[in-house]
Amino acid sequence: MSVNVYELVTNRVLAELEKGVIPWRKPWSGCAPINYITRKKYRGINLFLLPHGGEYLTFKQCQECGGKIKKGEKSQIIVFFKMIEHKDEKTDEVKEYPYLKYSNVFHISQCEGVASKLEVAQEADPIETAQNIIEGYVSRSCVNFVHVTGSDRACYSPSLDKIVMPAMNQFESNSEYYSTAFHEMAHSTGHENRLNRISKLANFGTETYSKEELVAELSSAMLMNMAGIEQPATFENSVAYIQGWSKKLQEDKKAIVNAAGQAQKAVDYIRGEEC
Repeated sequence: MSVNVYELVTNRVLAELEKGVIPWRKPWSGCAPINYITRKKYRGINLFLLPHGGEYLTFKQCQECGGKIKKGEKSQIIVFFKMIEHKDEKTDEVKEYPYLKYSNVFHISQCEGVASKLEVAQEADPIETAQNIIEGYVSRSCVNFVHVTGSDRACYSPSLDKIVMPAMNQFESNSEYYSTAFHEMAHSTGHENRLNRISKLANFGTETYSKEELVAELSSAMLMNMAGIEQPATFENSVAYIQGWSKKLQEDKKAIVNAAGQAQKAVDYIRGEEC
């Protein structure tokens, strides 16, 4: 029986939400998840499926390296798209379509006989890194990024192409400030002159608006992790917040995978790494 990978991923995320854990608010320990053999960093939804930072291997990769999986260890899933061919029965035209597949991987700490290849990196200042992300993006994108002292809300206006932020000292912590700034910056990548993701019909309360909010949430979490700033423990951890996202993900099994893909594109754009 074929596995619906979208449902498999969504069910994993929902299981975490039921425990009161928000997968996209869970920082990696050490460094970002990376494949032990290819040295490629995991991206998109895989960042929220893998519980730890560091190196991961498949069962086969571990064996080929002369190692073995420790007894009783359980694998994690990672997903990827593979192009498959489909022939139209009426026209005989053959087209390629992306098909979501999954694989099981183990963290290197779950393996025996496999030595880590990671080098100890010099720790960067998280605040300086976060500030550089903001300044670099504002400079490249020319988005209008302003602080308004006394403002009680942060927002992005597509029509004005403007991000409005309260003053930093109005936030309870630096993490609150940067999490919010990254969230609004992610929205701004959807402008028609950038990634052209934001619909003019994305009014508050609509399904389109909800999907865009999830993209911004995931983008902010990715950037916070990249900067090394601890995720803020605020209203996002409330029961209502968790129940709200649980309901939306149950209604649309592709939502979390698709949003994570869009979030990765937003993050790449913000960091100047877009293709």
